[in-house]
Amino acid sequence: MLHARVRYAPGPRRLRPQAARALRDLGLVAVSVPTDDPASVLEACRALRFTGALVHASQQASTFEKVTPDSAARRVGRVDAVAFTAGLHGTFAEADALTDVLHDSGYASRGASAVLLGQHAPDLALALPLARLGFTELGVVAASAPDAERAARDVPAGVRVYPLSRRDPSVTDLAGRADLIVLTGGDLPHGLVQPYHTVIDLTGHANVSGTGASSLDLRPLPLRRLARQLAHATGQRFHPQELEGALHALD
Repeated sequence: MLHARVRYAPGPRRLRPQAARALRDLGLVAVSVPTDDPASVLEACRALRFTGALVHASQQASTFEKVTPDSAARRVGRVDAVAFTAGLHGTFAEADALTDVLHDSGYASRGASAVLLGQHAPDLALALPLARLGFTELGVVAASAPDAERAARDVPAGVRVYPLSRRDPSVTDLAGRADLIVLTGGDLPHGLVQPYHTVIDLTGHANVSGTGASSLDLRPLPLRRLARQLAHATGQRFHPQELEGALHALD
């Protein structure tokens, strides 16, 4: 039995018994806590030597204001996990989890090009860590050029980056020479996707049927995200397949 304890801030619902049991099977003692005074609750949990917290979606923005966020959390303005060691440190695990999923899929990203198509800098931030996988060219497309430029600041050195507004006619040419298209927000423009593209749809409502393009299977994403959340909150690493019971119970 591991001795880590993890707080769970579930929003309007309490932590269900089956979720507590599933986490206990992983060696984690989990309790739900009030959400009406996040700052006081976070400090109390730290004083009680809890290791960390998983943060419900309804509490992620308010918790962000009460912790020291890492770069991933700052880019999206939310936190989904908090570590209580040496302060209150928050992260947003979904972006790096997406990188795990693309890497695990065997996609040949090194030397390829991609277009991130969103609305604003925070939603584009969900896909920005993909730039670390060896892409040589990256289009960052937002509703406005300033939003695209803001998001593009976080692209690693060595990657050619093109920040563009959705209204810019160059978007079509940029997408035409891309290998990967990632939709992080808004709609997918008609005719943009070609048969040679691979598409990642983080919105859940894009329809690429009939285009001939392939879509990345995002079903592993929730497990990958939970694994990264727990690693941050507890300092312990779990194989994603170990977490299937906990994920279903937490849902």
